[in-house]
This record gives sequence, C-alpha cells and structure tokens, in this order.
Amino acid sequence: MVIVEIDERGAQRLIETLKSKGIKDERVLEAFRKVPRHMFVPGGLEHKAYYDSALPIPGGQTISAPSTVATMIQALHLTPRDKVLEVGTGSGFQTALLTRLVAEVYSIERNLTLVNEVMDRLIQSGCGTAHLRAGDGIQGWSEYAPYDAIILSAGTDGIPKQLLEQLNVGGRMVIPLKGCLTLVVKSAQGFRSRELTECRFVPLLPGHSS
Repeated sequence: MVIVEIDERGAQRLIETLKSKGIKDERVLEAFRKVPRHMFVPGGLEHKAYYDSALPIPGGQTISAPSTVATMIQALHLTPRDKVLEVGTGSGFQTALLTRLVAEVYSIERNLTLVNEVMDRLIQSGCGTAHLRAGDGIQGWSEYAPYDAIILSAGTDGIPKQLLEQLNVGGRMVIPLKGCLTLVVKSAQGFRSRELTECRFVPLLPGHSS
C-alpha cells in the first residue's frame, strides 16, 4: 500500500491562490487537494511544489504553474463520464488531476523516458490510472477517438486538424494558440473558439524521443 503525505499547509495555500485567480469549479479544486504535486516535480524542487509557479523538468520541458493547469481544466467543464485526450504528458501532474475528474484519460508524450516515469508516479501517488504512450501528439490517438475533451500542454500556431477530427461533436479543446490559451468547441457545422488568457508554453513538436 502506498502512503502519500501531502503538505497540507502548502496545499491549502495553493487552493486559496487558485480561488483568487478565478478557479471556482469545486471538482477541480478538490483534485488539487488530493494530488500530491511534490511527487511530480524533479528531485530537489519539492519545496516549491505548492507554489503557483512553473518548474523545469527533463527534456527541456516544464511543469506548468498550477493556476495555468487549473484554468485549462476548468474551461473544459469536465464530467465524470468524459473521455479525455491529453497531448503532452510532461511530468504527469495534469494527467493525475484528470484521472480524478473523468472516466478515461489517454495521454501522449514525445519523450519515452517521461512516459515511463509518469507510469510509476501515478501508481506511487495513489492517483487513478491513465492510458499512456510515447508518440506524435500532433497526430492524436485515433484508435480511441472520439474524445469529449482534448487538452494540449504545448504551444502551437494552428489547431491540428487531426485533433479536431478526433473531438466529439459538442466536445471541447483547450490549446495554447499563438501565445493565448484558447477554448475550441466543436459543432456539426465546424468549430468556434474563444481566447481565455495569455500564456507561455514550450512548442508542440512532432515525433518522439527517448
């Protein structure tokens, strides 16, 4: 049995910060209370885990600031029945949050080393399970499409056509588009988009690395 100790004071401070930045979805806030963020940051940075700041992870990537992650997830209006595709697993923190919010999580990461580490972290942290693979996030994961929601953790200058095709009619996508977090909603006639807030993300890259 895995026993995970969360910095209760740090977690509560983080929750208050999220609330002050417009996070009102109680399910999202509860997920942040339950997921031990210190287990998803590199060794030596655990003392910064419950501050609202981005942190570096291997492969030239980052774990986004909690308020950014919360803003993205809240915008998707997730339900417990949803099936979600995550593009850019990274450290797995956002993946862990999603496992507490929806029925199924599919996550793609181009860095195979990170994928293997996330598998272990999800188990050790006591979070739910997710389907993980190393691959080209731009191509999505068509075998399990369509998805009720898609969340991208890397910046792009355009909405990847393949991802839009894998979204359910009525589905939602949050994407860092041209330096701005953008909500995309698909309809039978096409899609509409709405800018949420400015952002900075590492670029969305094709392929996968070891």
